[in-house]
Amino acid sequence: MKKIVLFASGSGSNAERIIHHFKNDPNVAVSCVLTNNKQAKVLERCKRLKVPAIYFNREAFYGADTIINFLKAQDTDLIVLAGFLWKIPALLIAAFPNKIINIHPSLLPKYGGKGMYGNHVHQAVKDNGETETGITIHYVTKNYDEGGVIHQARTALEPTDGPLEIAEKVHQLEYEHFPIVIASLVKDHG
Repeated sequence: MKKIVLFASGSGSNAERIIHHFKNDPNVAVSCVLTNNKQAKVLERCKRLKVPAIYFNREAFYGADTIINFLKAQDTDLIVLAGFLWKIPALLIAAFPNKIINIHPSLLPKYGGKGMYGNHVHQAVKDNGETETGITIHYVTKNYDEGGVIHQARTALEPTDGPLEIAEKVHQLEYEHFPIVIASLVKDHG
C-alpha cells in the first residue's frame, strides 16, 4: 500500500478532500496529517475523519531529524503540502527527493515566493487586473514555489471578481485537480 502524509497549517479543506478521495482505495492511504498549528481546524477534521493528526513545533521541524525519522518509519511514499506555510528544510527535501509536492493558488511563476499565499495572492491577482488565474501543483525545492511544475489548471476572471470570488474559483480548481494529480503521482512512483 502506498502511504501519503499530508502537512497542513490551517482549515484543512484540501486535506479533507484528499482523505475522502483515497478513503476506499485499497492501494493508497493517507496515513496521517502533520500540523505546525495547535489551533488548526485540520485537527478537528482529522478527528472526525478518523485519520491520525500530529502537532509538531519549530524545533522538531528545523532543529532535529524528528520529522524525517517519523516519515521514514511511516514508510511514506509521498508528502503533500496542503496549505502548509513553513519552508521545508533542505534535509527533509534531500531525504525525500521528488516526493514532496505543494499546491500554490496562482499560475506560477506569477505570484509565487515568500509571503505569497492565500489572500495575499488573490489580492495581487486582483490588483494587477489579471483576466485569469489558477493553481500550480509543483515539486518542493529549497526555494519557495520554484520546483518543477507537475500540473496547472486555469480559470477565467471577471473584472468584478474581488479577492473572495477569486479565492472561491481557485478553491474549486484545488478540490477538482489536487486529489487526481496526487493519485497519478503515487501510482507513477510505483
